[in-house]
Amino acid sequence: MTATYEFTRAETGFSSHGTRCAATVFRPTLDIGNLDAPRPVVVMAHGFGAPRAHRLYAYAESFARAGYLVVVFDYRYWGDSDGLPRHVLDITDQLDDWRTAIAFARTLPGADPNRIVAWGTSFSGGHIITLAASGEKLAAIIAQVPHVSGPAAVRARGVLSGLRLLPAAIEDTVRGALGREPRYIGGIGHPGDLAVLTSPDAMPGLIRLEQQAGLDGSEYPRTVAARIVARIGLYSPGRKAAAVSCPALIQIARADLVTPAEPARRAATKMPHATVREYDLGHFDLYLEPAFPTVVADQLGFLNTAVPA
Repeated sequence: MTATYEFTRAETGFSSHGTRCAATVFRPTLDIGNLDAPRPVVVMAHGFGAPRAHRLYAYAESFARAGYLVVVFDYRYWGDSDGLPRHVLDITDQLDDWRTAIAFARTLPGADPNRIVAWGTSFSGGHIITLAASGEKLAAIIAQVPHVSGPAAVRARGVLSGLRLLPAAIEDTVRGALGREPRYIGGIGHPGDLAVLTSPDAMPGLIRLEQQAGLDGSEYPRTVAARIVARIGLYSPGRKAAAVSCPALIQIARADLVTPAEPARRAATKMPHATVREYDLGHFDLYLEPAFPTVVADQLGFLNTAVPA
């Protein structure tokens, strides 16, 4: 029978290129016989424009109860982390934050530095594929509804709809080069809004996610610097999937309108040690009740085999 642990939760942080990233560490309370046993660490960050407070703590608590150390962090310029200007999504910076978070996790008291698991969802699901394929030493990855193909993401949004955002993206790119305040657009919006994610389920999904996280929607702005629009289509982590040598769990939503299912399937087939789980759900459903218990149970089952606590 799998042990269930109590756990503690501590707010902390680490410096990434001179800027503080906020982090929460979940630590299982172990019985006396296991106090000296190094534990695997699950490192987690959210997807496109989302703070860790948007339901990542629910996953982290499940992992901690199963005996894993967990680090949940916000990227620079986002959520509870420092950094100006706010809400600039830079792919290179986020990958650097991931590397720094993983290095921080290796130093935690009681952590096994050789058993680090990277957990990412949506855009960060693409990040951890990139990291695993680029030589970062990871024991395993869990990629939930991952962004694997820039062109597929653009097509899913609609090319003409995306073209509406280009003037704002160009303006913001120029403003960034001149050191001016960003031009902001919506990160998530309703169909027809000047926003990046505008599928019919996007705004309802975000509202439900905030509600189930105990938030009222006012805590974290829903905006993003528009320059990222010009970069999404160029970011395709799935092209490196064959270089992911560690065990990988790829979770796919068959009705996903944000990160389409078929590119994720193709990427998973290239990974030599991939486990695939598919769900008759939309992109946002995996985070939420009633699907969440099944999704996280599959993650725990994978961890119990690939990186047992």
